Amino acid sequence: MTADRPFLGILLMLGFCVLAPLGDSLAKVLGDTVSLGQLILTRFGVQAVILVPLVVVMGGTLRMSGRIAALTALRTVLHMVGIGAMFTSLRFLPLADAIAIAFVMPFILLLLGKYVLGEGVGPHRLIACVIGFAGTLLVVQPNFAQVGAPALLPLLVAVVFALFMLVTRQIAKEIDPITLQANSGLMALVILLPILAVFAQVPALSLALPVGNEWSLLTLLGLLGTLAHLLMTWSLRFAPSATLAPMQYLEIPIATVIGWLVFRDLPNGLAALGIAVTIAAGLYVILREQRLSRLPAPPVAE
Repeated sequence: MTADRPFLGILLMLGFCVLAPLGDSLAKVLGDTVSLGQLILTRFGVQAVILVPLVVVMGGTLRMSGRIAALTALRTVLHMVGIGAMFTSLRFLPLADAIAIAFVMPFILLLLGKYVLGEGVGPHRLIACVIGFAGTLLVVQPNFAQVGAPALLPLLVAVVFALFMLVTRQIAKEIDPITLQANSGLMALVILLPILAVFAQVPALSLALPVGNEWSLLTLLGLLGTLAHLLMTWSLRFAPSATLAPMQYLEIPIATVIGWLVFRDLPNGLAALGIAVTIAAGLYVILREQRLSRLPAPPVAE
């Protein structure tokens, strides 16, 4: 078993918080000239090209049981839908706003845990969920007024990734993370290529030979997405999730800085307030979870 090294785990999670919005910013840059289908294909294609040989070099195997294969396929579809919705939203929304809206995901995950999995969720965390949703609506409102329905796409991202996390929980202890990601890359290609071939005339799914620096940007997009998810996975090997969870909210201010540097976008006053409320509510939920996890378990009735 790998010994805990919290500082290393925190550094790895910080790397994820930098690379993930960088990848999203590339998708935003490419979104005007490259189809959504091509962006998603590149994202998962690079993942497969990198990780499948890595599994072989490490002496692993891509074989999975029927149950794990079925759940991995479901997880892969959810991942593709979530990434597709996020990439589409970035064509219309500032980077920081889109990521902040998607951070309603922890609240959705908490509610799914309560009402789907029967996990205990007390009134304090439910109230924090309501406040977090309210903060998200403050971010959505000015964007919805500007661009309409696309402002709701990050909410779809949040729902899809909450389901993605639930499925991941079911298989995380039964398969090596690199093997899981390698299989996901292959499955995504198996699913995507026939769809893109059949619906090649649909503009959003069309494929075209990249021109100019699109080759390098598309490759970098795939590399950033693959490395970001590996950093997150590796961070959990060296530090407990309770230590790392608050770190993930650094992604929002980092995305704000990247959005300003690359696109000169900054959240307006109402959206900035909503981002602050969302972060505060999310951190409260996390800190509450940490406090409850340290309490002694109630005695078992005999």
